[in-house]
Amino acid sequence: MPLDDRSFGAFLFDMDGTVLNSIAVAERVWTAWAEKRGVDAIALLATVHGRKAIETITRLDLSGIDPAEEVRLLTQAEIEDVSGVEPIAGAIGFLRSLPSDRWAIVTSAPRELAKVRIAAAGIPWPEILIAGEDVQHGKPAPDGFMLAARKLAQPIEECLIFEDAPAGIEAAEASGASVLVISAPHRTPLFTRHPTIEDYDRVSAGIDANGRLHLSPRSD
Repeated sequence: MPLDDRSFGAFLFDMDGTVLNSIAVAERVWTAWAEKRGVDAIALLATVHGRKAIETITRLDLSGIDPAEEVRLLTQAEIEDVSGVEPIAGAIGFLRSLPSDRWAIVTSAPRELAKVRIAAAGIPWPEILIAGEDVQHGKPAPDGFMLAARKLAQPIEECLIFEDAPAGIEAAEASGASVLVISAPHRTPLFTRHPTIEDYDRVSAGIDANGRLHLSPRSD
């Protein structure tokens, strides 16, 4: 593993596609919305992951709609649909192995949606959850990751960010942190210069003599 000789002050995790898989739900809801609004669903689905819904809808510049109301409707639809939401393999055990004050989840999703999905997937609840409404600028801006690092009292340069989507990877790069890409949810390979692991089944976390987090491959 390329990162097994490094140590870190904290781990920061994206949510969707990184610790849990909600792609099926997101694609169902966004496809239905796109068809209703006359938007190319296939093209839209290529852009929605990892970004705030309000930013996605605003960029479409559709006439005759209130973007905030569309986001409310989309969010409610996603809250009501948790069918197929499940943890990324090994994520539950991996997160439980970490000290609670050394990791956070940073998501573009609204807090209420994040709460529903974390519960549906059985993911441990983080002491620090940065949701979409907690920052003015969502991914690919680094604001969410920077805020999480401050709340954990760790320099962002000493953090490792776990991400899966291009917008999130861009945000992680802009923050100055190290990046590890999770590939499990992707139907096609995601080309990236960063170290990549499929899921958490073959990786474990530990604490070194200096109290810093490190990763190591699992052989069992």
